[in-house]
Amino acid sequence: MTQIGSVYGQALYDLAREEGLDQPLLEQLKALRDSFAQEPDFLRLLSAPNLSKEDRCRIADDSFRGKVHPYVLNFLKILTEKGYARHFGACAEAYREQYNRDHGILPVKAVTAVALTPEQADKLSAKLAGITGKTVELTNRVDPDCLGGVRLDYDGKRVDDTVSHRLDAIRAMLKNTVL
Repeated sequence: MTQIGSVYGQALYDLAREEGLDQPLLEQLKALRDSFAQEPDFLRLLSAPNLSKEDRCRIADDSFRGKVHPYVLNFLKILTEKGYARHFGACAEAYREQYNRDHGILPVKAVTAVALTPEQADKLSAKLAGITGKTVELTNRVDPDCLGGVRLDYDGKRVDDTVSHRLDAIRAMLKNTVL
């Protein structure tokens, strides 16, 4: 995450929290971030040096007025004016991280060889919630290379109990064994 993303995302979060709008703005930031991921040319347009700041802000205003909260629109226009529109994703990420900290939410990515069933995902979320004392926001990514088991990535940590990881450990042990 960029320093610009951290500073601006935190500033927007602080304002939203004071106004009791942290949840709705989070939803809108997620939606915009997903939209910009699908159409990256739009952020490039908001950063285009051949357009004046006024034109770029007008494009943002025309595109989103009445569709997003005025705070989100003004935030996007500030980023555009400063030439930081390309940092929108980092700002949204910083906002989400602060929201999660304040609300006791732990995002966890579970990597498995096959998709988790809803029952398995619920059991895993409940188990992790019991261990961490936080509300777990579980996402599942399928990676056939892990062969079986599950790898959990959360809070900068990795817990790897996949078959491929165990085979790698056995391979390393055998490689270092002197006969």
